[in-house]
Amino acid sequence: MPSPDHPRRQGMRGPHTAVQTWLRLAGGAPYCEDGGVQPPHERPDLSRLTPLIVGAAAAIVSIVLLWVVMSVRRDQPFPVDVWWHELMLSNRTDAGLVLAWIPGHTGGPVVAAITAVVIVVTLLILRWWWAAITVAATAVVCIVIAAPLARVVARIRPEESLAEIVPTSFPSGHVAFAAALVTALALLFRHWLWWVLGAVWIIWMGWSRTYLAAHWLTDVIGGLFLGVAVGVLVWASVETIRRRRAARVGDQGVSPAHHSSP
Repeated sequence: MPSPDHPRRQGMRGPHTAVQTWLRLAGGAPYCEDGGVQPPHERPDLSRLTPLIVGAAAAIVSIVLLWVVMSVRRDQPFPVDVWWHELMLSNRTDAGLVLAWIPGHTGGPVVAAITAVVIVVTLLILRWWWAAITVAATAVVCIVIAAPLARVVARIRPEESLAEIVPTSFPSGHVAFAAALVTALALLFRHWLWWVLGAVWIIWMGWSRTYLAAHWLTDVIGGLFLGVAVGVLVWASVETIRRRRAARVGDQGVSPAHHSSP
């Protein structure tokens, strides 16, 4: 029986109740039986991992194939690249450039890293350990793969680029990081709103990179495949570890709720 001065009795809010309420209203975190918010990693309705892993593997195969092709044609854009590039240049406006620079700046390495750190810290404050591990691992793995891959391929950027000019065009790091982070968060919270907002952000980011002529269209597609693959595989790996740990705890006759920390 809670004491008379219990926060719930007095209508007071704990240090992270506001964040929990926002997540619940967004559809990402339903209430538990005790009135709290259920962490995303403890939801019992998680789908099977196999289809997601197969899809991520297919995305990785696509990345490898694109890598091979880009290595051969690093100085020659594909016809679809030329068509899209000319379309973007012919429709440039001052308002369009302002709109394009928004994700161009916020998706840069420094701001993107800060965003990931803020998300991880928020999840840690909420004591959602597994979700924090998933997001942190997704960000690190994406950076570790995307940056060296771009340097190895060394694809030339469009001459009209208003952003970066170094020959690291494939894959688009901005799009890869955005897709990885969005995929991980959407799989954690599993609500249509997260998928819709994530899709809008990724499309905006991809359009921005080509509108600024920082990338060819196939660079954006490669970044999308890479980001989705990383997000899915990291989430599936962490979820597998969590389930096995929960199963071991269950075999020992201890409630997994008492072992939520890694």
